[in-house]
Amino acid sequence: MTRASRGAGKSLMARAVGLLARREHSRVELARKLQRYLESDDDAGEIDRVLDTLQKQNLLSDARFAQALVGQRAVRYGDMRVRRDLRDRGVESVEADAAMEKLRGTEIARAHAVWAKRFDEPPTNADERGRQGRYLQARGFSMHAITQVLAGKAGAER
Repeated sequence: MTRASRGAGKSLMARAVGLLARREHSRVELARKLQRYLESDDDAGEIDRVLDTLQKQNLLSDARFAQALVGQRAVRYGDMRVRRDLRDRGVESVEADAAMEKLRGTEIARAHAVWAKRFDEPPTNADERGRQGRYLQARGFSMHAITQVLAGKAGAER
């Protein structure tokens, strides 16, 4: 059974509600997912009407999506990565800033927790320091947080 034949009779609204029932989506993300179900480019205004209706009914909320994404990503990633993920999913900077507010002052502790899961001891030489630093940097932690963690000052939050 192909994807098209599985939901051939579903309206855009039904598809959107089904997607939102599984997890929160941003408006941009949901619009991208619904785009593939349009018969032609002439129907693009229909997606906006569906999304507007869902927002009026409070079923679709970028602010709620941003809060959910931040809560989910903050455990494994730094502030830069979380903010980029929000931007990539089309969350406006106002909602992103509000969602990121709950992470204020926690990056060093979160970086230490991520570091501790991967490494047993602080770096003993420059090569090891570079390897551990790149590991944290790839997860979006700031250089300040990385420096604090690798220096063993993870408890000294600013």
